[in-house]
Amino acid sequence: MVARHRAAGGARGGSVVGRHRARAGVPEGHAVGQHGTRSVVPSDAGKSRGQILARGIVSSLAGKMVGLAAPLLITPLAFRSLGAERYGLWMAVTSLTSMALFADFGLGNGLLTRLARLHGTGERRAAAREISSAYAILGALSVLLLVVLVGTLRWVPWPTLLSAADPAVAGDARPVVLLCFGAFLVNIPFALIQRVQYAQQQVTQSNLWQAGGSLVSVALVYAAVTSEADPVLVIAAAVLAVPLVSLANSVCYFGWQARELRPRPGLVRAPVARGLLRLGTRFFLLSLLTSVVLNLDNVLISRVLGLPAAATYAVVVRMFALLTLFVTLVNMPLWAANGEALARGDLAWVRRTTVRMVALSATVVALPGGALVVFGNDVIRVWVRTADFPSVPRTLLVGLAAWSLLLAVVAPLFMVQNSIGLLRPQFVGWAACLAVAVPLKIVLAQRVGLPGVALASAATYALTVLPAAVIGYRRVLVGETPSAPPASEGRVVAAVGSAR
Repeated sequence: MVARHRAAGGARGGSVVGRHRARAGVPEGHAVGQHGTRSVVPSDAGKSRGQILARGIVSSLAGKMVGLAAPLLITPLAFRSLGAERYGLWMAVTSLTSMALFADFGLGNGLLTRLARLHGTGERRAAAREISSAYAILGALSVLLLVVLVGTLRWVPWPTLLSAADPAVAGDARPVVLLCFGAFLVNIPFALIQRVQYAQQQVTQSNLWQAGGSLVSVALVYAAVTSEADPVLVIAAAVLAVPLVSLANSVCYFGWQARELRPRPGLVRAPVARGLLRLGTRFFLLSLLTSVVLNLDNVLISRVLGLPAAATYAVVVRMFALLTLFVTLVNMPLWAANGEALARGDLAWVRRTTVRMVALSATVVALPGGALVVFGNDVIRVWVRTADFPSVPRTLLVGLAAWSLLLAVVAPLFMVQNSIGLLRPQFVGWAACLAVAVPLKIVLAQRVGLPGVALASAATYALTVLPAAVIGYRRVLVGETPSAPPASEGRVVAAVGSAR
């Protein structure tokens, strides 16, 4: 059951946490457990949590570096082995699977949120029910989509849709589609292990397994190419590595490390599944909304200024995308850490860590962002290596740098809200951003050009999403906990506020 809580301001008697502490006589440094009982937060809990967070951030960055290096190693091997047309076919199918990144309907994020809370309260049995129910839902979804894929494979004109002119390449179109989409669908439930490990504060372990998947992919492709395997087998070596490593991670984790969390059919509960679906659907809709807002610029620019201008803007944005990628990697481990801390009532750690992460994210983004403002055109010339690329106005670089900085500042605030499933402020902020940004970008694109689009992005984000992030963050601190997972035998965990 998803319990909804309303925050009360100072005029109404202080925060929910404060009133709950006062009634139970719990001093600072203690958490309010189920039924108002005291649960002491260990004095070194915050320090230990901080160390885990630091290791998680470092391993996230290292793992992403491996993940980015793997395609760089695979590309020349695969291109020489497959040839230009067959490689292009593979990339076209891969781009289609990339469009389905929300195929778990937000269930992974919902599971992460609920498990992090249960990890904080130590309810392993309830956590096992959440995990079992999530695997049941996504397993059924994966099987259903696989049946649809196999059933429609012969009837969809894939060679024509993928523009395969060579008869030999056209003959490989359906096997490649089956491999790529099949691996993607199989990995939908397998990928849940990453959310489970994040929720259990085992971020470094999860990142090592993900980096291992990238390395295994490189090794398998190298083996297939050097043995002169069939082109379809070369593609299979690349796309099957990730689900195979996810499966190996799951077997090791649930088989030896955390047997009590192992998914079992007997632990699947309909109420738990419905709660996960409700929370997951909200995360899913929020992801769609943010994706539209963040990816609408090129469509607007192509309509207003033409395709060449859209191409220029896309290249410049790609350069700043590395900064936003860093923001995501650094702040993602905060999600589970905040959930566990809030479940223990350790609000001081949440406040302190959020302030530090805002400062860290802003500083690390501001420094390279400022460098790109000054040297952006030089970087683009070295990167693109063409004399046809136009010089980029400094105001365009300033606008994108300001937008990246705002993303860095807001990310830690959102991680606090995500940790308890408080999504309404984010919906309001992003919806307002979409409503204001579209007409403003069109007007400024017509009057100022590309810099107008970037400046409009930064301005509307600052006026809509930033205030929503601050409001949502403050609501969490006064005890609004809409996603408290069901505790043992239907009781509701009341670690951060009391249901009313």
